[in-house]
Amino acid sequence: MAGLARHVDPEELIKTSHDHPSHKAGQHSSSRVLSHTTPYSSRYASATELSKFRIPHDGAPADVVHQLLKDELDLDGRPNLNLASFVGTYMEREAEQLMVENLSKNMSDADEYPAMMDMHARCVSILAHLWAVQEGEKAIGSATTGSSEAIHLGGLAMKRRWQEKRQAEGKDTLKPNIIMGANAQVALEKFARYFEVEARILPVSENSSYRLDPELVKKNIDENTIGIFVILGSTYTGHYEPVEEISNILDDYEKKTGASIPIHVDAASGGFIAPFTHAKAGFKWNFELPRVKSINTSGHKFGLVYAGVGWIIWRDESYLPKHLLFELHYLGGTEESYTLNFSRPGAQIIAQYYNLIHLGFTGYQNIMENTLANARLLSRALEGTGWFRCISDIHRKQGDHKYEKGKRQFEEGQNSADYNAGLPVVAFTVSDDFKKDYPHVKQAAVSNLLRAKQYIIPNYPLPPNEEKTEILRVVVRESLSLDMMDRLVTDICNVTETLMKSDTFDLAAWQPTTPSVEKQHGNHGLEAKNKHKARCPMRDGVHRTVC
Repeated sequence: MAGLARHVDPEELIKTSHDHPSHKAGQHSSSRVLSHTTPYSSRYASATELSKFRIPHDGAPADVVHQLLKDELDLDGRPNLNLASFVGTYMEREAEQLMVENLSKNMSDADEYPAMMDMHARCVSILAHLWAVQEGEKAIGSATTGSSEAIHLGGLAMKRRWQEKRQAEGKDTLKPNIIMGANAQVALEKFARYFEVEARILPVSENSSYRLDPELVKKNIDENTIGIFVILGSTYTGHYEPVEEISNILDDYEKKTGASIPIHVDAASGGFIAPFTHAKAGFKWNFELPRVKSINTSGHKFGLVYAGVGWIIWRDESYLPKHLLFELHYLGGTEESYTLNFSRPGAQIIAQYYNLIHLGFTGYQNIMENTLANARLLSRALEGTGWFRCISDIHRKQGDHKYEKGKRQFEEGQNSADYNAGLPVVAFTVSDDFKKDYPHVKQAAVSNLLRAKQYIIPNYPLPPNEEKTEILRVVVRESLSLDMMDRLVTDICNVTETLMKSDTFDLAAWQPTTPSVEKQHGNHGLEAKNKHKARCPMRDGVHRTVC
């Protein structure tokens, strides 16, 4: 008969297990700094714990703090193997050096750092031309801390233009709404909630390629629609939403009603992919379409800069309401500002300009074509096993969007133009045959066991309305080379074979990490095994995708 067992508190266990009387008595050393040869010969190696939740009375030696924090950070995942994230984890040494040399520069101090601000203006101009700003238009834009801020700024501009037009016509402005697909990243719904706009979140389906459905857009627009968020690159599956088709629907609606509804393109990832690849977007998506008034992108995703920079561009300064601009008289200069943040790092802007000038068009093109080629290779390899099928379709011949069992894979394409356009994302799920043959194997176990090999590959449901289907997703960034891809395919196959040979024990119950004390007290997030206890069910609102 098993005996009773009690919960073990690891923090209390460590606290009571020390064999130093001074520690148990809570005594402090009177000496502020004790001599030591290495960090591990200091008292902080065993006798004195670094303070966690209150500032310590006395400091600790720099080399000791550096080494102990470095050791703790070794518990993090390896950024290069974080295949869940769109955010870049590699920059060249020269770019890193430029960033280090300019870490202390603040973007808000425009008068003090004129050279940096000139580089900022050049980046805005380069992006405007890259996105086909039309002759005679005066594009205007700004760096942001990321695409979330940029999306909020784009949404605010649309709301204010709608209000001004309605007020000029003597109409009320009480019920603004904005349209997006259920596959939208959470930043889009945040805009609606924070700035009091009704979010009309339209369901997605397999028929709409898990993206915004133009037919549903047609049924949900009205005179109170301030705009449409259209995503160039869904974070779930990598599909580009049909900007041109939605633009045509809005053109027809304006002819019938006189109501002009603008489009803001959320090109967080696609804004640095579609312009460079041979496939483009498969349709018009940028300022070539008059309906598109603003576009955002993340420089820290496929702009190839470390985290901390996004961009928003309006096709013409007339689309940025003057009422939203602030004239700043600060530290000796006068500047116009339209951002949600003030002080922010300038090093990322310098790094962005470095990439644009160093790589040029052909450099970016080579990188993006390489990522797509490697994503196609991974897709074919996964489907070739018979164990998986891909929800994403960038590896299929242009126009062929459906998986068909036994169908020969298309490999004759010369470049991305011969395939479906999209992000270098591989979204896949276990095949129907695999489910029949190995019903005890949970797909989440593949993710968990790959985590043991240091890969971070998330497993999560598709957007609301399709949440019964779970996908594994790999973002193929530039650093996932052909050699690394070979290892990844081998490891996915090995892990899957291990699960196939396992018994009915649910390996998905094993979680790769347990919440720290800090996380338990810092937020109300839940582990995957407790997601059914969430305050907001999956079917309500936008599900946060890993990005």
